[in-house]
Amino acid sequence: MDSLITTAARALSAGAPLAALKWIALRSDPPALALRGIAMAQLGDLTRARELLRSAARGFGPKERVARARCAVAEAEIALVSRDLGRSLQTLNAARAVLEAFGDRRNAAHAGYLEARYLLLIGRLDEAEAVLDSLDVGALPRTSLIGRELVAAGIAIRRIRTAPAKAALDRARGLAEEARIPALAAEVDQAVHAFESPAARCLTRGVGRLLDLEEVERLLSSDALVVDACRNVVRAGTKMVPLATRPVLLTLMRVLGEAWPEGVARETLLKRAFRARHADESHRARLRVEIARLREAIKPLAALNATQQGFVLRPHATAADVAVLAPPVESDHAEVLAVLGDGEAWSSSALALALSVSPRTVQRALEELAHDGRVEAFGRGRACRWIASSVPGFPTSLLLPATGISG
Repeated sequence: MDSLITTAARALSAGAPLAALKWIALRSDPPALALRGIAMAQLGDLTRARELLRSAARGFGPKERVARARCAVAEAEIALVSRDLGRSLQTLNAARAVLEAFGDRRNAAHAGYLEARYLLLIGRLDEAEAVLDSLDVGALPRTSLIGRELVAAGIAIRRIRTAPAKAALDRARGLAEEARIPALAAEVDQAVHAFESPAARCLTRGVGRLLDLEEVERLLSSDALVVDACRNVVRAGTKMVPLATRPVLLTLMRVLGEAWPEGVARETLLKRAFRARHADESHRARLRVEIARLREAIKPLAALNATQQGFVLRPHATAADVAVLAPPVESDHAEVLAVLGDGEAWSSSALALALSVSPRTVQRALEELAHDGRVEAFGRGRACRWIASSVPGFPTSLLLPATGISG
């Protein structure tokens, strides 16, 4: 590696892409093309960066497997940043295997960090944590160490564990101050701001208030019966009843929880659960069926008693209170807005992958949100990307995808 390449690489490691380009901007050999690609990525021109990295990989040839693997890792990182999640994991795994086989510990560890970051994006928290724990931390560059702490914080936030999340963010902030790279410091500040923002709206005895993540954690660890409309579960202590696939039961439970300790009239339940403006006998028959199903589903947590006008929720004696957790900003497509809330541009296919729903479901949601002015699109065809319009104060912590729900 010649001195110009070495100097440019050091400038890129210090977060100075313009300084790096000063040394290699006019060169077209494969190492220079690779570094130019990384520089363009740091400057935000991801399309040009991807083209340069692919040209570099072709220039290295099939025998230079390590160099090609490094280009593949850099391109996979660009795919993660641009939320092009289709084949990023396969590319990373293949490149990481080559780097490990040839003893490139530094880049292999960086590829592992990127894999953990990818798994976090799509809500596979257990796998992300396993990859994170397996990393050779001593081989990670400082910039990747900061990213590793942000991934650890993201996992803890989605599991609603504030102490490890806060500790990871503090470590990331300290590393960012030592690195003195403005872009990394801004990323850490953004993560800290998201952590400190309101995470949910709590409704108890008809009174609503915003909670931060630490307050949510205390509520979920209490004996209260919590109707979690953010994660679509009902829980009390360690007992939990998932209702993600039963939206009518969740709506009924939420209405009953909001009214507790008072009862709810049948007409109100019909309007909220079935959106029936003029209920007829078929709606009433369906309500009786759904109430019976709800009574059976929540039997471990509470009883559901009939009154003269409707129904009332009766938590078991261990539950001292009833609370409803709802998103701070209500929307029929809150999960999509939560994912877009990271400020990045997402493709509809990447959103479908992250939320574990069909692409058509995401497309319908995006069309409705675009009609309401909540999201914007740019590009056409496969290059189309979606971003959230400015939604002040809209937090994401409890709506981000997570494979499991933990209390």
